[in-house]
Amino acid sequence: MIGPITDPDIRAAARAALARDEVICLPTDTVYGVGVDPYRAPAVQNLLRVKRRTIAKPPPILVGKIDDARALCPQLSPAALDLIQEFWPGALTIVLPTDVKLGWDLSEMGGTIALRMPNSPATLELLAETGPLAVTSANLTEHDPATSAQAAQAQLGDAVSVYLDAGESGGGVPSTIVRLTADGAAVQILRHGAISAAQIAALVKVQP
Repeated sequence: MIGPITDPDIRAAARAALARDEVICLPTDTVYGVGVDPYRAPAVQNLLRVKRRTIAKPPPILVGKIDDARALCPQLSPAALDLIQEFWPGALTIVLPTDVKLGWDLSEMGGTIALRMPNSPATLELLAETGPLAVTSANLTEHDPATSAQAAQAQLGDAVSVYLDAGESGGGVPSTIVRLTADGAAVQILRHGAISAAQIAALVKVQP
């Protein structure tokens, strides 16, 4: 099924698919993504099958509001909150410690998850209805990310239950990924992207 993300019936179909542990396709502020309920192990396994990927590279989680981030990472440090308040919604992914039970083994990632709030009103409205989603780019591994619902459908076909269409995505530079240090007072930059190191360093200490 494919239809506009603004259509209540399409969004209802997407919520129903998520409840069945199925995979949906949604727009973000960069490229289209495929997403599932991060709390349900069968859903996460379905997402990995669609991507032809193993859990050694777990998906980041998109949140629609800061309270969702707090629920996933109850011990947000002042440095993490400074970054969230300055750069969310936007192209900053933050790797944070958590002890919340999710649909994959967190020990492989040292008890951390990657969170981002996308700068896309349509996606934030969807996340308000679904709650946080584990989302990765809507393409087969080693293929180009999709910048439209139709391009995603051409790659993924019936492996995705519902395609939410919001036209062409922004594409462009990917999000910057940072990881909080063990004491929560500084960050390490894991991937340089849309948010510069200088912008981050203006708020929190950046370690090499």
